[in-house]
Amino acid sequence: MTELTTSYGAGTLLGIAACAVVLLLILIMRFKVHAFLALTLVSVATALVTGVPFDKIVPTILTGFGGTLAGVALLVGLGAMIGRLLEISGGAKVLADTLIGTFGSHRAPFALGVASLLFGFPIFFDAGLVVMLPIIFSVAKQFGGSTLKYAFPAAGAFAVMHALVPPHPGPVAASELLGANIGLLVITGLIIAIPTWYLGAYLYGQYAGKKFDVPLPTSFLGKIEADPTHQPPAFGTVLSILLMPLVLIFLDTGLNTATVLGWVSADNTVVQFLRMLGKTPIALLITVFFALMVFSGKHSREHLEKICDGALGPICGIILVTGAGGMFGGVLRASGIGDALAGVLSDTGMPVIVAAFVIATALRVAQGSATVALTTTAALVSPMVASTTGLSQFDLCFIVIAIAGGATVLSHVNDSGFWLVGRFLEMDEKTTLKTWTVMETLIGTIAFLFALVGSIIL
Repeated sequence: MTELTTSYGAGTLLGIAACAVVLLLILIMRFKVHAFLALTLVSVATALVTGVPFDKIVPTILTGFGGTLAGVALLVGLGAMIGRLLEISGGAKVLADTLIGTFGSHRAPFALGVASLLFGFPIFFDAGLVVMLPIIFSVAKQFGGSTLKYAFPAAGAFAVMHALVPPHPGPVAASELLGANIGLLVITGLIIAIPTWYLGAYLYGQYAGKKFDVPLPTSFLGKIEADPTHQPPAFGTVLSILLMPLVLIFLDTGLNTATVLGWVSADNTVVQFLRMLGKTPIALLITVFFALMVFSGKHSREHLEKICDGALGPICGIILVTGAGGMFGGVLRASGIGDALAGVLSDTGMPVIVAAFVIATALRVAQGSATVALTTTAALVSPMVASTTGLSQFDLCFIVIAIAGGATVLSHVNDSGFWLVGRFLEMDEKTTLKTWTVMETLIGTIAFLFALVGSIIL
């Protein structure tokens, strides 16, 4: 999004952003204004106060809204269809039973987290979470208790992998900007990601599950019940449906890494075609039709069409609120709030790894997008990195991870992911702030501390 010129200083812009967030929370929590309406109203008000020209206000909010929907709507819609087909066919229960049988009923949340860590290696956060939700809900329904106990270990696993480990776009872009070795970053990122997930997502998820009683969501599960007379699919069939988007997406992410390393040519037609198949919307679309083909022998076409239609209804509100969250974040980015604050912080004289974390945190809080915070911070600190002598390849990897940690913390109302998770789990905004925001902050802070210790030791 194009940044607009403003006459305000960093302090004034930061104050405007803080007031906008407070106003948004008051509208939603005190006056019970629907989140979609509140986000739209506050986005327009923020654009006016920050001096966005009148003729640019509507294009600015539409760009933020449309950009978020472009990345979310297809993924959520197609993912919801896959999940609903697995649920109605009994496939979600088959996978849940297999996981529980392998790890034991008392380790059900751990099993969900481990599965999500594996799925999260190539698949993006939102797509992975949407596909895993039916399995999470099936396990939660089977064993009872707060949904957070089961959802947070899985959601945290996707968040950790997306932030810290290539071939996800954030760490890949940061490694290119800072000159870090991407192969070493994969190893370092995995070493830090696993304990970060265990401490920040799994253990916290168990604590949050005891402290916050979040019941099993009803709207996402829909009203069409599985037919008990139909034989549930085999475990291998269910696994093939789940692995198909994983394999296809890896065509894109893996070949992208290969082109960066110079192993294959980016101009090769076959490489471009395979990468197109691996784009997340295409991969999920192929998977939907594969699932329809697999289940067509046990269900009529009319029944399958009804299942797909039923999957879309409950997620419309989720998609709109998520888009509005992206709209709000887009207005904050266009106003220059994040960049102004980062410019002040970059001249503080802090150690590079600490400055990287602080700047990424400021950008994350100010404008919401983790990817924007990560890539912008890498660009801002790259001159500092280049002028600092004695940095090893390990140091560069740790700086990338510190940036990723800062770009993860404090997910709040200007982050579309905040609304995505809150709406899927049917949590109100206050509960989402007390749970999801805290978990994201733990994940980002723990990853930074591991990176900081690593930079001191190595």
